[in-house]
Amino acid sequence: MGFVDIGAVAMLTNPDSGHGRARHSTERAMAAFRDAGVEVLAFQGRTTKDSRRLTREAVESGRFDAIVVCGGDGMINLVLQETTGKKIPVGVIPAGTGNDHAREYNLPRTSPEAAAEVIAAGFTVTTDLGRITDSAGNERWFGTVMTAGFDSLVSDRANRMTWPHGSARYNLSIAAELVNLRPLSFSMELHGRHALPGETGIVEGESVTIRGAAMLAAFGNTRTYGGGLPVCPFANHRDGLLDVTLVDPSGRIRFASCMGKIIKGTHVELPEVHSYRVRSADVWVYGVDAYADGERMSQLPVTVEAVPAVGRFIVPAP
Repeated sequence: MGFVDIGAVAMLTNPDSGHGRARHSTERAMAAFRDAGVEVLAFQGRTTKDSRRLTREAVESGRFDAIVVCGGDGMINLVLQETTGKKIPVGVIPAGTGNDHAREYNLPRTSPEAAAEVIAAGFTVTTDLGRITDSAGNERWFGTVMTAGFDSLVSDRANRMTWPHGSARYNLSIAAELVNLRPLSFSMELHGRHALPGETGIVEGESVTIRGAAMLAAFGNTRTYGGGLPVCPFANHRDGLLDVTLVDPSGRIRFASCMGKIIKGTHVELPEVHSYRVRSADVWVYGVDAYADGERMSQLPVTVEAVPAVGRFIVPAP
């Protein structure tokens, strides 16, 4: 961690993020950057592929001191594909629906001007990121939580909805998917297991194979998804590990109660909820895809792992 001089930034924008909120956030952030003496090149691609290309070109140009995202977790995920493992840090003007990266790093979520001031100050930290590798060897990075189960179905539905905003949209998606609730067959091999807080009798570094049926599976580099739901409440983005939350099959009422407890992170106290802390996992769940940072990542099976200190974010100075 430490300070970097921020004289010029490239800012990737998505006018449609947050149902149009990003457009206004971009204008306000650019004015704040100008007031701070920071040069800004704002850009947006016509497609996701185009945005990745433009981000890559900005990184490789060497002209910028940071890549800034004005948008939500999906836009941050796009930028991580091009900045991970490189020296250039990522700054965030939160303007999305969930903003879970912003929650994790205590970034201002209601004031683009305050977020721009944080970036201009230039205090950076290195963080772990998650890496997903599919059966063909293709890799994708993520910053928050990978899901493979009921929560993947919820993410898919939430991405197709235009109303409401924020965590309310995720909660409504949960309610809609409960109608079609069904257990999903799964197989997981968890590698490099470590003890969770208060857990005893764990052989550090052991591997565990689990097969059966489950409702929900989440692999957290950070604590929250879906606009602040702490599905992996003890996850730490600097410990080189993923926290795994697995929920056994149950009826609709019982499962709805479990999902309700996720709001406070108390679901981990239920007998049908199992928690693990691992370095990596081989994951297969029937009938769903892997999602992370609210975006579809890959068909299953995949290997998901924590990779230490490959991410770099600009955050408020302590």
